[in-house]
Amino acid sequence: MGMLDGKVAFITGAARGQGRSHAITLAEQGADIIAVDICEQIPSVHYAMATSEDLEETVKQVEALDRRIVATQADVRDMGALQAAVQKGVAELGRVDIILANAGIVTQGVDDPDPIQAFNDVIAVNLAGVRNTVHAAVQHMIDQGEGGSVVLTSSTQGLTGRGGAGTGGGDGYAAAKHGVVGLMRTWANWLAPHNIRVNSIHPTGVATPMIMNETIEQMMAANPDMGNAMANLMPVPVVESIDISNAVLYLVSDMGRYVSGVTLPVDAGFMAK
Repeated sequence: MGMLDGKVAFITGAARGQGRSHAITLAEQGADIIAVDICEQIPSVHYAMATSEDLEETVKQVEALDRRIVATQADVRDMGALQAAVQKGVAELGRVDIILANAGIVTQGVDDPDPIQAFNDVIAVNLAGVRNTVHAAVQHMIDQGEGGSVVLTSSTQGLTGRGGAGTGGGDGYAAAKHGVVGLMRTWANWLAPHNIRVNSIHPTGVATPMIMNETIEQMMAANPDMGNAMANLMPVPVVESIDISNAVLYLVSDMGRYVSGVTLPVDAGFMAK
């Protein structure tokens, strides 16, 4: 018996990194998955984004756990595409009980040739995309009348001002991740009468391609003060995706059944500095 038997989770950014880890962790506990990822490159993003092959690998790993998964290539900036992905998933899997608004990008790097575009792209994905994700799926949850759980992926930058460095992408990232907290608190109030809990999770640096890449390494080397500011209190440079997934599992399972409106750091002490 898993903690999530009979549940269905809608996860964005599911092709790799934290999103894939969340899909596998929840599937291990009995959940079926509706998975979405853009699987394309956004021009202002300096690192290689996920591919359709990455999303296929997530499908294989979930199916290897004997769970069902409906995967769709869709952009969280496109509300219609998200709604279609959810409808497809619900038609096959029957319901939605968990929403993980996980998709996100970083556009900052050593060179920032168009700071306005970088800012706008990050806001569109990391803030508007979160709004789209929840609104594409939550009415199904409300109509089911059985409660549910929503987890929004923010960041330690959603609780502090460290790391932005005044770049277009850095400003957009900090603004978006702070904005996610505002959405979480608003939705926690809105959805509580439906027994739907809403929380945000705030990782420090996680060992995924979004930060483990040459561009970020070059940026940190060129800005040692930023590297020092972004260091964790505990002696670990980054945490692993599974560390975030385990916290997500707590929030979406009955272990966290009365936890709502919370900003949960998984940060190796970063917030205590």
